[in-house]
Amino acid sequence: MMLPRRRFLLAPLLAMRLKGEEPVSAGDVDRLHQAIREARPGDTVVMGDGVWANADIRFEAEGAADSPISLRAQTPGNVVLTGASRLRLAGRHLVADGLLFRDGWAEPDVIAFRTSSTRLASHSRVTRCAIVDYSPPDATRDSKWVSIYGFRNRVDRCYFAGKTNLGTTLVVWLPTSGEPNYHWIERNHFGPRRLLGVNGAETIRVGDSATSLQTSMTVVEFNYFERCNGEIEIISSKSCENIYRANTFFECEGTLTLRHGNRCLVDANTFLGGGRGQTGGVRVIGEDHRVVDNYFEGLAGTGNRAAIAMLSGIPDSPLNGYFQVKRALIAHNTVVHCARPLAIGVNDGTRPLAPENCLIANNLFSGTRPVLVELIDPQSRIEWDTNLFHGAPVGLAGVEPVQLPLERGPHGYLQPGEGSAAEGAALREFAESRLDLLGRERPRPADIGCMQLGGAPAQRSRVSAWDTGPEWLER
Repeated sequence: MMLPRRRFLLAPLLAMRLKGEEPVSAGDVDRLHQAIREARPGDTVVMGDGVWANADIRFEAEGAADSPISLRAQTPGNVVLTGASRLRLAGRHLVADGLLFRDGWAEPDVIAFRTSSTRLASHSRVTRCAIVDYSPPDATRDSKWVSIYGFRNRVDRCYFAGKTNLGTTLVVWLPTSGEPNYHWIERNHFGPRRLLGVNGAETIRVGDSATSLQTSMTVVEFNYFERCNGEIEIISSKSCENIYRANTFFECEGTLTLRHGNRCLVDANTFLGGGRGQTGGVRVIGEDHRVVDNYFEGLAGTGNRAAIAMLSGIPDSPLNGYFQVKRALIAHNTVVHCARPLAIGVNDGTRPLAPENCLIANNLFSGTRPVLVELIDPQSRIEWDTNLFHGAPVGLAGVEPVQLPLERGPHGYLQPGEGSAAEGAALREFAESRLDLLGRERPRPADIGCMQLGGAPAQRSRVSAWDTGPEWLER
C-alpha cells in the first residue's frame, strides 16, 4: 500500500537540539548523532523535513522519567527515511516521534529498541511513526519492522502496512533474565499484509518458543488490524500473562493465537470477518487462559479458524509443540453469523489430549450454519453454565436453541433486545468480566453475552482506522 506522496520543504536538511532558545543544527547523520550525544534530559533533537537516504540512526541517550530526550520530525510525516535507513534506540526515557520509513528496506530490523545485544532501551517510546511498503524484493529474506527489547517500552499511534517478506511486523523479545518486560502496544493501525504462504508472517509476536514459559506482561490494546493476512497467526502470543484488550480485527484471514505460554487474557476485542474466507477469531492452547467479553461477527473460518477454537494437545509437549488446554475460561462472549462459532478439541489427528477442566459460561452463540458447537473430541471435559444458543442446532446432546431475535444496536453490534432471555440471566460472576465490551460496569445479575443491554452510556467504543495510527497520515 503506497502512502500518498507529499510536497517536502526545499530547505536543507537539518537537525536541532532545542535547549532553551539555543538550537544546534546538523546537516547530516554525523551531526545528528553529535546532537544526540550532547542531548540532556528534557532536550529535543529535531530532524529537518526532507528525504534522509540510507540513514542508520543510533538514538542512544539517557533521559529522565519527568524529562525524556526526544528525537522528532520537524513536521510529522515529512521526514522520510529511505533506502537502508533504520532507527536504533538504547538508554532510558527516549521518545522517537513522527518519522516515516518508505521506499527501501532494512535488516534485521527497521526500528529496534537496542543498539547491541547488551545495550537496550527501557522506559522509551516510538510514537506517531509509520513504516509503509518497506520490504526487500526477495520475499524469503527474514526481517522485522519493529523489535522491542528491554523493559517498559511503548509503541503507540503508529502505522504499519505493506510488509511482503518473511518476518514478524512487530515482535517482543523476552529478556534472558526471565523478568517480565511490561511493554505497551496501543492505538496503532496495522494495515494490510498479504498472505505469505509460509509460517513466519505474524503481525505481532510476543515472545518465542524458547521463552514461552516466561512471564512477559505485555499489553496490546486499542489497536486496529486491517486485513492482516500474512499467516494464520495475526497475533502469536508465546509468553505468559499478556493482555490483549479492546482491539479490532477487520477482515483478517487469521486468528489471535495463544500459541505458547499460559494465563493470558483476551478481553473486549471485536472480530469482524465480513464473510471473507479464512477469517477467524481466537485460538486457545495452554493453561489458564481467559477469553471474555469479545464480539465475533461474520467469520468464515472453521477448525483452527473458528470464532473460538480450543485445540487438543500432545503428551509431554516440547516448548514448540502443543500444550493441552487446561482450565480455560470462555465467558460473556457474543458470536453471531460465524461459520463455526465454537470448536472444541481441534486436532490434526496427532494430538490426543483433549481440553480439560474448562468453563464455558454466559456466552451468546447465534448462527444459521449446521451446528453452533463442534465438539470434535468427545473426551473434552467442559463445564457449561447459562449459555444461550440461537438459530442453528446446538450440537450438544439435550441442548436446544432458544428464540432470541437480534437487532443492530446504537454502537453497531448485533445484540438481543431488552427484555429478552439474555437480560439478567448470568448466574455466575467473573472478576475478568467486571466491565462489558463497552467498558460499562456489569450489574448483578449480568446479561448474557459481551455487553449489557441498554443502561449506562458506553465508556469506550470500537477502535477504527480513524482513531488509531498517527494523526498526520492521510488514509
